[in-house]
Amino acid sequence: MAKLDRNGVKIHYEVHGSGPTLLLSHGYSSSCRMWDAQITALKDRYQVVVWDFRGHGESDYPTDAGLYSEALTVGDMQALLDTVGARKAIVAGLSLGGYMSLAFAASHPERVSALMLFDTGPGFKKDEAREKWNETAAKRAADFDVRGLAALNASDEVKLTRHRDATGLAGAARGMLAQQNDRVIQSLDKVAVPTLVLVGANDTNFLAATDYMAAKIKGATKAVVPDAGHASNLHQPTHFNQAVEAFLATLPAA
Repeated sequence: MAKLDRNGVKIHYEVHGSGPTLLLSHGYSSSCRMWDAQITALKDRYQVVVWDFRGHGESDYPTDAGLYSEALTVGDMQALLDTVGARKAIVAGLSLGGYMSLAFAASHPERVSALMLFDTGPGFKKDEAREKWNETAAKRAADFDVRGLAALNASDEVKLTRHRDATGLAGAARGMLAQQNDRVIQSLDKVAVPTLVLVGANDTNFLAATDYMAAKIKGATKAVVPDAGHASNLHQPTHFNQAVEAFLATLPAA
C-alpha cells in the first residue's frame, strides 16, 4: 500500500490504470473504498487516484488538532498529483470530497482540467448559516470523543470503511468539515473548466446546493441519479457511472 509522507503525516493512496489522471476524494467518515466500482469502470482509460483523508481509513490520525484543515487537505491533493506525475487532473469528489475538490480548484486552477462534484455543496455565504453548519460539525466531533467509533452513522459509504479509532474523525470534523469562510462558494463563478454537478434524486439536503452550483459555474453539466441518496455512486452505480462517462466523453483528449 502506497503512503505519501506529508511532514510526518502518512497519507494512504492508490493508483489504478493509466491514461488522463482522475483524482477521487471521498466523503467525511468514509474512505477510498467507496470508489471501488468507479475504479473498475474507469481504470482501463484513466489513471484513477484514490486516497484516504487525514484521520480516515488507512491514513495517519494526527493527535495535533492543527494538522487537520482545508489548506492541508488541498496541499495533500497537490502532493498526490505531484507524486503520480500529473501536471493536471480531473478532480472529483463526493460530499466533503466535492467541497475539497472545489477548494483545490480555487487554490490551484492550473492543475485542474475538469471538475466533477457529487452530492456536495459549496459552503455558505452567510456567517449565520456557516456557524450553524460548524455547530453540527463540533457536535459530531464531541460525539466521537465520547463514544468512539460507535458514533459512526450507518450510511452506505461509511459502512464500507474501517477506521482504527475515532480520534482522526473528531479532528477532521473540527478542522476539515467545519468551514472558516466563504472562499469556496465565492469561487464558483471563476471556475473555467468543464464541470459535472451530480446529485442523487433523493439526496434532499443537497438538491438546492446542486442547483446553485450548476447555475453559478459557467457551462456546468447537471445530472440527477434516479432512486439514489447521498451515496449516489453506491446506490445506483450503473446510472452514476453512465453519467460520469458521458461527461468524460465530452472532454478534449489529454
